[in-house]
Amino acid sequence: MLRAGLPFALPGMRVGLLGGSFDPAHPGHVHITEEALRRFGLDRVWWLVSPGNPLKPQGPAPLKERIATARNIMQNPAVHVTGVEVALGTRMTADTIAGLQRLYPRVRFVWLMGADNLVQFDRWDRWSEIAGRVPLGIVARPGWRMPARFSRTARILWRNRIPEGKAMQLADHAPPAWCMINVPMSKQSSTAIRALQRKVAKKD
Repeated sequence: MLRAGLPFALPGMRVGLLGGSFDPAHPGHVHITEEALRRFGLDRVWWLVSPGNPLKPQGPAPLKERIATARNIMQNPAVHVTGVEVALGTRMTADTIAGLQRLYPRVRFVWLMGADNLVQFDRWDRWSEIAGRVPLGIVARPGWRMPARFSRTARILWRNRIPEGKAMQLADHAPPAWCMINVPMSKQSSTAIRALQRKVAKKD
């Protein structure tokens, strides 16, 4: 029986996991999520709204506030917004994925991230364990396609790259496996939105 606060998934489902602070969630998140659903052949995507990002110096807005904003902007019924790390009692991505795999042993998870995150992926806690647990679905973002392709992670895992033309099969591959898709991208970012909010607040 699943713990309260965890989403439902049937055995065999292909579920993409998109983690982040979502501070705040914006149309760019919606865009890459819906592209990932379509291009990687996923049944669901779960937004994992994190309590905080250890790679970011400043703390995010309260978790409940970020989840509420995310649920308001993401209207696709195939996407579930959740504070799953609180329900699991985890903080690091490797622990979160391990916890989900224990609870959903027959679900085929894919870790989703932007190409900018692939560039710094080797700085993540136990990044090689993450890559060994689930396939990685990389969504290209403006200005990050070439840096991602030549990143340290991409060089180490170059033998495990799945061609973009076979992106629909990514969830079927045993990890390590990764695929980067190029899509028309929104240039919106949470950082830019927060900066605009601060600017407006100062004027008020």
